[in-house]
Amino acid sequence: MRNPCVAHRGWSGQAPENTLAAIQLAMKEPHLFWIEIDVQLSKDNVPVVIHDYTLSRTTNGRGEVRVHTAQEMQQLDAGSWFDESFKGEPVPTLEQVLALTCGRCRLNIELKTDGRYAGLADKVLELVYKYGLQHDTVLTSFHPPSLREVRERSAEVSIGLIIDGWRESLIQELKAMKGDFLSLGYPHATPKRLKALKDAGIKTMLWTLNDTRTIKKYAALDPDVMICTNYPDRWREAVLPSKK
Repeated sequence: MRNPCVAHRGWSGQAPENTLAAIQLAMKEPHLFWIEIDVQLSKDNVPVVIHDYTLSRTTNGRGEVRVHTAQEMQQLDAGSWFDESFKGEPVPTLEQVLALTCGRCRLNIELKTDGRYAGLADKVLELVYKYGLQHDTVLTSFHPPSLREVRERSAEVSIGLIIDGWRESLIQELKAMKGDFLSLGYPHATPKRLKALKDAGIKTMLWTLNDTRTIKKYAALDPDVMICTNYPDRWREAVLPSKK
């Protein structure tokens, strides 16, 4: 299938981001085989699925993620901010997400860190291997040292840099860390850059494209480029041939 869809934080256009509800909704889309999530560490070193370093935007909690235990975050309401129908939706652990998606959907797991989480790579890899997903997962990050940690511990798991920009050294940087994936802010994609990445054996995902016109425009640059979106239904409309 051309231009594989990646559901950004689950189907976050229709359910609260990074929750089991958003992930379950994405898995109902028959043509969707990838979901992107963000992972941090709780106070008790449990990988939890949440984007912001603080709790206030997407939960009824306060303070930093890292000062709360996983159990404490399971008691929070991570759904009402989006819609009252999702009241009581918890902050999930990575293990809960893996148990739900294993064998059904592949994951792009962003290691959400600026260096504040010692051991994040280890804890995530431990779970990836526990569920036998080392060939069905890509670990990505804005933080190159975290990606190098992954590679030091595993030669099997795909790793990739996230960047909202471009520099001519990107391919060399990825090769140096033995990375094979680039998560690229979509305005920086050009046919020349995408071809250079493909020729180097690097898979590219563009983020975050949320209207059909933009999806169509960037999908047309390369049939293999992955499209990360909050709205998989708009991806379907833009990319899949309509049945008549």
